[in-house]
Amino acid sequence: MSAPILQLSGLKKSFGPIEVLRGVDLSVAPRELVFIIGPSGSGKSTLLRCCNRLEEPSGGEVRVNGENILDPGVNINRVRRGIGMVFQSFNLYPHMSALGNVTLALRRVLKLKRPEAEERGRAALARVGLAEKALAYPNELSGGQQQRVAIARALALEPALVLFDEPTSALDPELVGSVLGVMRDLRESGMTMLVVSHEMAFAREAADRVVFMNDGEIVEEGPPAEVFGNPRQPRTREFLSRVAGH
Repeated sequence: MSAPILQLSGLKKSFGPIEVLRGVDLSVAPRELVFIIGPSGSGKSTLLRCCNRLEEPSGGEVRVNGENILDPGVNINRVRRGIGMVFQSFNLYPHMSALGNVTLALRRVLKLKRPEAEERGRAALARVGLAEKALAYPNELSGGQQQRVAIARALALEPALVLFDEPTSALDPELVGSVLGVMRDLRESGMTMLVVSHEMAFAREAADRVVFMNDGEIVEEGPPAEVFGNPRQPRTREFLSRVAGH
């Protein structure tokens, strides 16, 4: 078993008196697609944001490739270059083309010259099926295309791990498939991914492991066939029957 790319140990996060994460242990192995499901308010997005210190954990450890990124001396900007993040909202700059959005970090963060940045940016856009939209602006793209540009932006930095926080929840239903298709392709290519999403059918089909969270804790985890097909915990069964009932 290869060493995990991401390892959370006793991860805690409180906002004032409210404990949002209550000592979570989770590891993600190279090339693994781990799906986090659970009711709203269970701490899923907070957990994801603690993985690159967009939220500062209140306790515990976050190790990326063996390095505890909560250590005082850590260069968090260097760490974040190795962790792609795709948000619910696309966060694209409206005054920049798709290619401009994708190459911005390559030029600013990696200090690449424009020709090299654009070559990498075009390759990233091709990976998400948008090679021909490189010069289009966000307002000329559908929501699904904008989200795929956001994924390309994360991929262009060649991260070891990509975090997806509800990547399809802002999309019209008919546009969801194109984004999930890109995520499926990334999985086939061996990208390590930690995904928070309500797309249960996709989790069942594509995930290596499903993690069910409730009230700031991991209640159950296992292969999708087990968690969806034969959940051990009553809380998991209750959640899944409610979701299936929609």
